[in-house]
Amino acid sequence: MLKKWFGKTETLPLNESFEERVQQATEHTVPTHIAIIMDGNGRWAKKRNLPRVAGHHEGMKTVRKITRFADRLGVKALTVYAFSTENWKRPRTEVEFIMKLPQEFLGDFLPEMIERNIRVETIGEPEQLPAHTRKSLAEAMEATKHNTGLVLTFALNYGSRAEIIQATQKIAQAVQAGELRVEDITEQTMNEALMTASLPEPELLIRTSGEVRLSNFMLWQLAYTEFFFTDINWPDFSEEHLLEAVESFQGRDRRFGGLKGGEA
Repeated sequence: MLKKWFGKTETLPLNESFEERVQQATEHTVPTHIAIIMDGNGRWAKKRNLPRVAGHHEGMKTVRKITRFADRLGVKALTVYAFSTENWKRPRTEVEFIMKLPQEFLGDFLPEMIERNIRVETIGEPEQLPAHTRKSLAEAMEATKHNTGLVLTFALNYGSRAEIIQATQKIAQAVQAGELRVEDITEQTMNEALMTASLPEPELLIRTSGEVRLSNFMLWQLAYTEFFFTDINWPDFSEEHLLEAVESFQGRDRRFGGLKGGEA
């Protein structure tokens, strides 16, 4: 079994059972916030001679499965890149299908999320989303707003550059209104102006399907995030693949620009 990031490949031990590995993982530091670029739905469908929308539907089932397992591992926040501001360029029928998925996903999964104490949030620009998509998201957020467990955030009609511009405008307006001095602007000022103000910064980013880029996703927030890239298409991404990513994270030396203890 192999895992890969930035071209580096490492062999995982095969003599441990999955449950033993889960137990070991939970005994060490689990990422507080995991962000996922869910890529490869169309490729998954093409390999099976299915329409692209079949891949998106299967990918929706994977979100449910991975949310459950992330909750089991003790992850506090899971953010999934569901639809970017650039995805409007896709065929109209595909976009319309994707926009119906939140209603189906939340309708089926909402009772379980309430039972599991999961809270639903969203980031992005909702104004352009269809009314039925906004309605289903609003209902799920309202129904789970008092939940205190894992926060499942959908990035819908989201683009990081637009988010940073909006945050900068918000800060500039505060300066213009005399509520903030230019010399008092800090990283925390920007953090609080972003759509993710209520979330911790991601500690682990996962991107599926073999692509090795950020695609305008959480550019500010990912400054010190550990990256994990896999060739697995999103519909095939399993609990074991998530566990591999967490194990990879746990094996890394996170120095945040500093040195290891004792290094000169």
